[in-house]
Amino acid sequence: MIITCDNCKTRYKVADDIINKPALKVRCHKCNHRFTVYKNDPADDSFLLQDEISPTDHRIITVSNQKGGVAKTTTCLNLAVSLARMGKRVLLVDFDVQANLTILLGFRKTRSFYELQSKEVADIGDVILHTKYPNLSLLPSNSKMALLKKRYLSQHNFEYILKNRLQEVEKDYDHIVIDTPPSIEFFTLNALIAAQLVVVPTTCEYLSMHGVSQISDIIKVLKGIEHDVEYKVLITMYDERKTSERVINEKIRRKYGAILCKTVIELDDKMQESHIVNLPIQYYDEESRSAVQYEALARELAG
Repeated sequence: MIITCDNCKTRYKVADDIINKPALKVRCHKCNHRFTVYKNDPADDSFLLQDEISPTDHRIITVSNQKGGVAKTTTCLNLAVSLARMGKRVLLVDFDVQANLTILLGFRKTRSFYELQSKEVADIGDVILHTKYPNLSLLPSNSKMALLKKRYLSQHNFEYILKNRLQEVEKDYDHIVIDTPPSIEFFTLNALIAAQLVVVPTTCEYLSMHGVSQISDIIKVLKGIEHDVEYKVLITMYDERKTSERVINEKIRRKYGAILCKTVIELDDKMQESHIVNLPIQYYDEESRSAVQYEALARELAG
């Protein structure tokens, strides 16, 4: 018979004769969760769930953490480029007033979501830019984006503005990846509402873990208002040589085990070099450690 851990959802194959009682307590090898397995329960009239959600259903991915310096923008860029190199049609959304993602892709003084909302352009397609990388487009940001918060924050359902706009182009892309600012307010709430999957990057530092907890709390609130969004924690810039990072790494694994990304993005000087020349790591050094790890992340999340 097949047993599925009701915590981490790991599936185990067990010989029928091992479970010789109507109910047996078991412990998951992967997450150490204890639960009860029932055999031939005559009262079991539960519906059999068979349609497992595929990673490809994660079409809109938001990358967010209230803590800055955890590689949010780097993860957005290189996750999106990795997906594009897999042949997926990808739209990057720079939803951060700092516009770092826009700059990294070589654009300055562009129109943005602000001009779209202000009706200075007629269609969202008039704002989206084609990058020099195959299959990769960008909805850029600029400094005027700061005015959006002032204009819409007090309006009813302000947090659905981005979601409603992306519905106009969602069918044109396999994946949409959204970058957010290091704070919980207008922009981040909009990005979380628009997402089907939230990736929370964290370094192995205490304050970064605190940022993960805050995003987790917000997502629980969203689920309370019937907005069901999945989230995963991603360890970034990990330096195994440091004792403090190994300790925090263990704490993260114990706390978030089942929702922790299998892929870990390690500290890599090649990544910093790629920023200097404004290139995604895959186009700067495709054989570098971080390039290989971001490609693995793309396959894990949405491949």
